[in-house]
Amino acid sequence: MLEAADLMVFYENMLALNNIGVKCAERQIVGVFGANSAGKSTLMYTLSGIMEDIRKKEEMAGGERITVLGQIEYLGQDIMGLKPSARARKGIVLCPERRRIFKESSVIENLRIGGYLASKSQAKETLDYTFELFPPLKRLKKRIGGFLSGGEQQMLAIGRALMAQPKLLLLDEPLLGLSPLIQSLLVRATRGIRDERGISIIITEQYARPVLPIVEYAYILENGAAVLEGSRDEVLNNPDVRSAYFGMSEQ
Repeated sequence: MLEAADLMVFYENMLALNNIGVKCAERQIVGVFGANSAGKSTLMYTLSGIMEDIRKKEEMAGGERITVLGQIEYLGQDIMGLKPSARARKGIVLCPERRRIFKESSVIENLRIGGYLASKSQAKETLDYTFELFPPLKRLKKRIGGFLSGGEQQMLAIGRALMAQPKLLLLDEPLLGLSPLIQSLLVRATRGIRDERGISIIITEQYARPVLPIVEYAYILENGAAVLEGSRDEVLNNPDVRSAYFGMSEQ
């Protein structure tokens, strides 16, 4: 479905992504793990096209010079030059880190905003599915987004992304700052989205433990570079990964 190769992103003289390659097949969940500043969000911005918007805005404002290099193929098409809006229309939808919901709008308004690419029938069907996936949102649909809990805001952010009719959903640290109970709920929901909707998913997280059970293939990033990749079992059985990302040391 998606294959990125030789991705490099420079902020002035700082290298944010260093020769990264990522693949995600249809109906696959791929995990990208790494510490803060490892390059996870930069990767997601690059895949979604938002990095190109950031680059142009910085250039127009005379700010930080950003350079983006590499190749991204999606459904057999080179999309490296496409705007984020064009990528979204093709089905690549980003759910950004730290939720980024419209905090002054209600739950239902946030969801309807997310459905701007959907037909009327698609929007209705996806709205119903979102309320089935996250029942609290149906009960809270008139509540202003800023008054939701962190977990509820994350449910809303994922629901809003689903309303855009993704074929490939990019989830950037959806578990950040949430309780273990909410994390478990969101992990189950992520697997359900793949199983029930056939949506491919790339998910980033700092800690692999909650997410790895649903991931089929994983990449480990350090300082903007992929230092390890492999199947779930290959990554889990690596002693360095177990120590750094699971808190599990070899006996």
